[in-house]
Amino acid sequence: MLELVAIGPGSADHLRYRLETAETFRVGRDPSMDITVSWDPHISRHHFTLDLQPNHTVILHCQAGAANPVLIHGDAILETTLLPGDHFVIGTTTFRLDKADEAVSSSDHPQTIETVSFDQDQLRQIRFRDPGKRIEVLTRLPDLIWGARSDDDLYHRIANLLLAGVAHADAIAIVEIGDAEDGISVLHWDRRQETAGPVRPSTRLVRAAFSDTERSVLHTWDAEHATPEYTELGGFNWAYCTPIRDVPGERRALYVAGRAPGATATTARPVLESDVKYTELIAAVIGAIRRVNRLERQRAGYRQFFAPPVLAALGDDLDTSLLEPRECDVTVMFCDLRDFSRHAETSADDLIGLLETVSQIMSVITTQIHKFGGVAGDFQGDAALGFWGWPFPGDSSTQNACRAALGIRHELQLATADPDHPLSNFSLGIGLSHGRAVAGKIGTSDQVKVTVFGPVVNLASRLESLTRQLHVPIIIDQATANRVSCTLDAGEARVRRLARLLPYGLETPHNVSELLPPLSHWPELTDEHIARFEEGVDHFINGDWDQAYRCLHSMPASDRAQDFLTMLITQHNRVAPADWDGIVRLPGK
Repeated sequence: MLELVAIGPGSADHLRYRLETAETFRVGRDPSMDITVSWDPHISRHHFTLDLQPNHTVILHCQAGAANPVLIHGDAILETTLLPGDHFVIGTTTFRLDKADEAVSSSDHPQTIETVSFDQDQLRQIRFRDPGKRIEVLTRLPDLIWGARSDDDLYHRIANLLLAGVAHADAIAIVEIGDAEDGISVLHWDRRQETAGPVRPSTRLVRAAFSDTERSVLHTWDAEHATPEYTELGGFNWAYCTPIRDVPGERRALYVAGRAPGATATTARPVLESDVKYTELIAAVIGAIRRVNRLERQRAGYRQFFAPPVLAALGDDLDTSLLEPRECDVTVMFCDLRDFSRHAETSADDLIGLLETVSQIMSVITTQIHKFGGVAGDFQGDAALGFWGWPFPGDSSTQNACRAALGIRHELQLATADPDHPLSNFSLGIGLSHGRAVAGKIGTSDQVKVTVFGPVVNLASRLESLTRQLHVPIIIDQATANRVSCTLDAGEARVRRLARLLPYGLETPHNVSELLPPLSHWPELTDEHIARFEEGVDHFINGDWDQAYRCLHSMPASDRAQDFLTMLITQHNRVAPADWDGIVRLPGK
């Protein structure tokens, strides 16, 4: 079995791809290629093709339109036959053809080994170290895995995730165990130091993890008393194996090895136990996602980003040229969970439970975005971004964004009304803004996302942060308010002006408004109340703070929008400052 290894200039610029027998592989920078090398701008969208031969050689064909040459020993070539161990260069990236079964031993030698097995009760009692970092990584895990285009791509992503999260890990392998006579297969391996050589997981350790019951098993040993031969090959003093459970037809596991800080691995046992628990969570999520037909999600491609009408317009083959970034008018919605840090702190011992709850909230958001024809652009832990107006412009884009925002508010209100609902203790802030932006496939050489970029995105985020200070769930900018005030029926939504503000860090004041549900959904706040509130805002801006206070103070108790302005008025004894210009300047985010 052969594999192609690509190594670029950056620490994260590397990949491995297993080459199956008698297949053809297209290689280039475009995501539609069989093997995508995204970090190097010198590599063309389709740069070369590899034809795997029955005699375990590979024929390389350089595409005629490739902008830069394929160099072997400094000579440009158009076609050549590669043998295991051969390498070639394009731009700043070195490619190498390897045998996939090369490896280095880690814990099969007969020195004294301490073994610890972990059942679920033990793992629940182990406390996480740095839970904030752990939950941040775990919230990205489902999207990271679902985005993998193949098993090799998936294994590469998992290995990078483990190396990032397990500080003292030096080697990662994804293994599969067969029958007793078959031994184990290394599906993928990776190391912090590419030059340190490949990895051969301990057969004894892997089989111990799949013995009577599938459980994580940790081996520690004193490397100073190991044989010289073993020390030269491994250099580790601990390793553990964590099964990926409950996937029909598979017996796969995550294998992690390294050298613990301090004199011996035994003294670092609490750190290693926390790392085992972290790896267990990753394995659990991997298993769950594979159970819901991961391969189907890979073939679906951009389905996770787009509403069904948009997918239909793109066609069954997803014409990715339509997704290239371009300027357009968009309406952006930014959603953020309130008090997420508190929830993460109180759920430090049940991160899977917290992850499931956050996933439910994100599902509510994406469902409403897709229901009204928007694009789910990005997820950042406890925040989500959606936008309308791309890839196809529409006259009702802003209206649909407002409908989605009100739909999210309504779903969470229903959850709050039920104390037994898993989302009853969560609330969201939502900011909506409209303007010019760049939308499409945007990112770096390491990662590309379908998202939106520009000042309008930053404004939507700032408006969301204002929901906490102004005590309202949804805030919209003036451009959005202008577009929906006369086009959305009162039976769908209402709008009321809140204030003229200068958010922290911005140079331009903004008139901000609240997007409200219709009277049928909030009968306590009548249209007369809204008119009275806006009259108070006018008095406030004009400097008649005593009259403004009277208007704002007449709102129903359930309406907290009055709190922000009435507090400012009260602090100044209902008298506007002498230099008052109608703008509230906020001291922070």
